[in-house]
Amino acid sequence: MVNNPLSGALILTALSIASPWQALLGSLGLISSTVMAILIGEERVEVSKGEHGYNGMLVALLIGVSSNAGDWYWWLLLPACLAGAITTFVHSGLAAVFDRWDLPVSVFPFNTVLLLYLACTGIENPYYPNHPTLPQGTTLSINSTHLNITQLTQGTVLGVGQIYACDALGSSLIILAAVLLYSPVQAFHALLGSSFGVLAGLSVAVQQDVLYKGLAGFNGALGCMAVGGRLFTLSWRTHVFSIICAFLSSYAHIALSNVLANVGLPASSWASTLTISLMLLVSGRSLSTYRITIGRDSSPGSPLHTPSQCAEANTDTSSV
Repeated sequence: MVNNPLSGALILTALSIASPWQALLGSLGLISSTVMAILIGEERVEVSKGEHGYNGMLVALLIGVSSNAGDWYWWLLLPACLAGAITTFVHSGLAAVFDRWDLPVSVFPFNTVLLLYLACTGIENPYYPNHPTLPQGTTLSINSTHLNITQLTQGTVLGVGQIYACDALGSSLIILAAVLLYSPVQAFHALLGSSFGVLAGLSVAVQQDVLYKGLAGFNGALGCMAVGGRLFTLSWRTHVFSIICAFLSSYAHIALSNVLANVGLPASSWASTLTISLMLLVSGRSLSTYRITIGRDSSPGSPLHTPSQCAEANTDTSSV
């Protein structure tokens, strides 16, 4: 999401303010996955950019959030460490396959390892109990047709924080500031995508708690950021497609949440991950022309490029 040491430090600070326990778990997952990447000989550039540490951190954070044992349950340090290290193996294996289609591995390792962990432990495990997962479309008795606009607005900001499993408004603002420091364009698309995620949730009447906590918006934020300048050169066309991706990611998240909840599993960020991959595979020239070749350094805050400039850069990169 960000590739800036200062932005990374701000995100860690935000997590520490929201929950020191969560910050500890996330840091442990980050360290274990990074150390494993070094041990198995991954590219130094990838390790230094945090590509392996990011997945390890996310899976450790979500293991903590999913746990029903409360904070400072020290037994969680073991799965957080192991799961973080395993994401590196999954990343390395998937990279060999995804490179054939010029697709980024993204957070497939995080989603895969988290799904396996929660499927193994369940909600009644004596050592690692987890919270039960409810469908987002379930109507609760406390639900009403009256919406709190202030909480909806906060939910848009929380949608950015939920990318890092953070549901505190202050910490979410710090995370948004970290993205803004890295790229104002990315920060704008993060808020825009989260807003459309909330609208998508409203259109199908998801639980109000899901809207207010940002759970309806974070997949939309991820999808909008990816297409709006991260994996595609920014233009008015890709801006429109970023909005489409935000809606697709949000609706897919609601659908997957309702389906996976039947077996007690969360949808996490599968929706945005799959939708982004689909957008990258689109062959139509209106979108594929602006695609940034994987491995080429994207600059979301850079000036707009024409399709011919982007195509020329991609051709030069592929010929190296």
